[in-house]
Amino acid sequence: MAAGIRLPGEGETIGLQQQVARLQALLAASRLVHSNIAEEEVLTQVLRIVVRELEMAGAAFPGAGLVYGAAPDAGAAGTAAALAYPLNDREGRLMAELLVNSPGGRALSIYEADFIEGLALQAAVALENARNHKRNVEFARVQQDLDAARQIQRSLLPQKLPAIPGYSLACRSAPCYEVGGDYLDIVEEPGGSLLMAVADVAGKGLASAIMSTSFRSAFRAMAVTGMPLDELAARMNRHHWAEGEEARRRYVTAIFLRLHPLAGEIEVVNAGHNPGFLLQPDSPPRLFEAAGTPLGMLSGMRYASERSGFAPGARLLFYTDGLTEVFKGDEEFGPERLLDEFLRCPAGKADGILDALWAAIEDFSQGGPQGDDMTALALCRGTSGTEMPA
Repeated sequence: MAAGIRLPGEGETIGLQQQVARLQALLAASRLVHSNIAEEEVLTQVLRIVVRELEMAGAAFPGAGLVYGAAPDAGAAGTAAALAYPLNDREGRLMAELLVNSPGGRALSIYEADFIEGLALQAAVALENARNHKRNVEFARVQQDLDAARQIQRSLLPQKLPAIPGYSLACRSAPCYEVGGDYLDIVEEPGGSLLMAVADVAGKGLASAIMSTSFRSAFRAMAVTGMPLDELAARMNRHHWAEGEEARRRYVTAIFLRLHPLAGEIEVVNAGHNPGFLLQPDSPPRLFEAAGTPLGMLSGMRYASERSGFAPGARLLFYTDGLTEVFKGDEEFGPERLLDEFLRCPAGKADGILDALWAAIEDFSQGGPQGDDMTALALCRGTSGTEMPA
């Protein structure tokens, strides 16, 4: 032929008109295949085209359980009766395999073989796109759920801090991911005292956030009883232990505070948590160290409470380890540096203290990514000129 295309190794040629017709048919088939965004629809469309347009006896994607027409014998792949065409992704990984059953088991014509090979290439692209679309839809749905969970978790934090005459109170919580395992709460008690908690569930992310919500429910239920602080910690420990093996793996470190504003006194129980810092005028810093294991680690653990005066000019800081486990290279911010920054913070304004600490941590990390949930509570008592009269 004067005008034609000879395929390497073949004695046949495809005339120019036949080649144009083949390309037009392949383009139309490609459009049909790419019009689908669901994996099964892509594969089903390919089978329809092979059987209807090329008049094959049957075709199948055995791995997907899809057959159209007479089912090809997968065991005969590579023979004239059942020809196999792989659908590979861009990295060359096999996604699916198309088996074709020719009429009567005859060999395919050069046109048929060339068409199916071209269709398989287009089907591979469409199949990979369909899988990517499915992943994107699933990711968007998960992200939507996480966004909703973040909003719910934020709504469980104190929305309005109690006004305590003569005192300044501030809190802040920033999860590492959409949701986190840090917990902070403030409960006003009938006698005028306030019960506060800063806690950290082991780990981070969604599982820890769920445990944090469970912890909140238990804490709120026990807080209204007005029980002694050491007993509250012991009961919280037993409750968390009783939640089962998975809960025990996600134990909770917690530090509890009861403030008696009129008396200017505080009670503290530290259940395996980072030490709380107390600064009193003309006194060295006091650290409230752990008085027992984290909640949920040992079923019969008892905790000791500490009492202290909270004089005019005093300030206190409770925090989770996300504030100290910040790194600049191999250097850790650490609790000593946090205490040093707290000593330098302006006294009297709790929100100003947290602003200063967050700025110091940001400066230290030089804008590096946050590695853990960060939560802190600051409490200050005004000087004698601003405190509430007894």
